[in-house]
Amino acid sequence: MRLICLIIALSFVFPTNTLAHELPNLGDVSRATISAHEERQLGLRIMRQIRADPSYMDDPEIASYLSNLGHRLIVNSDEADANQLFEFFAVEDPSINAFALPGGFMGFNSGLIIAAQSESELAAVMAHEIAHVTQKHLARMIASQKFDLVKSLAALAVAIVAARSNNPQASQAVLIASQASMIQSKLDFTRNHEKEADRIGLNILLDAGFDPQGMTTFFERLQKSGRFHENGAPSYLRTHPITYERIADIQNRTREMPYRQVPDSIDFLLVRAKLRAFQGKPHDAVVQFKTRLDEKRYANEAVERYGYIHALLRNKKYKQADAELAHLYQLLHGDSQSAVLTDHPLGKTIRVEHKNIIAGAMIETLSASVKLANGKTAEAFTTYKTALKVYPQYRALIHGYANALIQNKQTETALEFINQLLQAIQNDPKLYNLQAQCYSLLGNKMLEHRALAEVYFLKNHFKAAADQLKIALQSDNGNFYQLSSIEARLKQMKALVEEEEKEK
Repeated sequence: MRLICLIIALSFVFPTNTLAHELPNLGDVSRATISAHEERQLGLRIMRQIRADPSYMDDPEIASYLSNLGHRLIVNSDEADANQLFEFFAVEDPSINAFALPGGFMGFNSGLIIAAQSESELAAVMAHEIAHVTQKHLARMIASQKFDLVKSLAALAVAIVAARSNNPQASQAVLIASQASMIQSKLDFTRNHEKEADRIGLNILLDAGFDPQGMTTFFERLQKSGRFHENGAPSYLRTHPITYERIADIQNRTREMPYRQVPDSIDFLLVRAKLRAFQGKPHDAVVQFKTRLDEKRYANEAVERYGYIHALLRNKKYKQADAELAHLYQLLHGDSQSAVLTDHPLGKTIRVEHKNIIAGAMIETLSASVKLANGKTAEAFTTYKTALKVYPQYRALIHGYANALIQNKQTETALEFINQLLQAIQNDPKLYNLQAQCYSLLGNKMLEHRALAEVYFLKNHFKAAADQLKIALQSDNGNFYQLSSIEARLKQMKALVEEEEKEK
């Protein structure tokens, strides 16, 4: 049942085929009968449902890391179309899986990111998914099935959520409604796609400078896990069986390649530590990190302590988190070769090694959170201001600082900060939501609802956005320019709603 749900959801991470030496002739990628615009719109509407699901991880740091990794793969590849858009996101789900959607959207379960024991392994999964997008496999599959787009859209969106739910009846209903009987007849078609994506994905991985062995080591470890724990095998194996032949074929392709030792980035290590800190119950996460630190079972002590601090914050052990933060900074300032940051005392200008620039921002964001949790507001604001001079576009710092200002009743300062940023950053729903909070506290209902309209617009809820604009126009505290701007925006929203209605 889970297999069919994920096939319906167009989950194409290394599925059921075996890699062939002779690739299939799939023809010109431009022959997909669904246009790029239609494919993107379909993906956007599916994402509307996914973003509303509690498992969607609206975490700017994790999203930033996945986006940077994806960008590294794409810019070093000759396969990507300059006009093709990509969006990478994480799903809070301990199972080892990932999925691709129409329009360049790619989801990665937290369990898969944690299970990847090297950055090259995670990059291998992502490269394979990117190949599916660049070769228009998703568009061709939709077109070949000749489903009514709206009906298949509803099925896809619900299937993705139902596959992660604990309601087997809901999943079964989705399968029936989605014409699951047609899926088997299309398996050969998708196997051919996988043969092409394997080859291109491996090339993308190599061009970006990653270790090609990451693909085989990931396969081998999962296969071993499934062999010794058949009933509890990773969902990756249940939905995408891996054969010895497939592993052997990939090994044959990489055997003649020179050895390439690719160290993991500090960003990869910190993201995995953060995800581990949010697994299971808060107390259990704290115990697990503390045990590994006490027994020195870690590859990088700074990374392990970073995760430990996150776990302590989650468990509301704020004073202990503050003490551990001081320990972390001592470690990072050390003279040892393992030190990540240099010349970085709190309250002074940050100087971070270039290769660790994102990692430095992650540590500063955590530092400010710890200070706020302990009531050390002045220290937290100093950290935010100093860090933002170095990382002015880092979303986690921006959101954290704006929210801290609001929570500490510095509403006008927060609004000035947010409005300045929105001149350059106009695709951030969290920023508009914070702006709406400011206007609400200041009693400006018109601009509050105007900001909320942008939140809904960016999440592709056009009717809700139009409703917010109508409420804004009912306020009488706006000037001519503001009212005219809202009326013009409402006209745009109505056009989008009408276009959406036509597709139903």
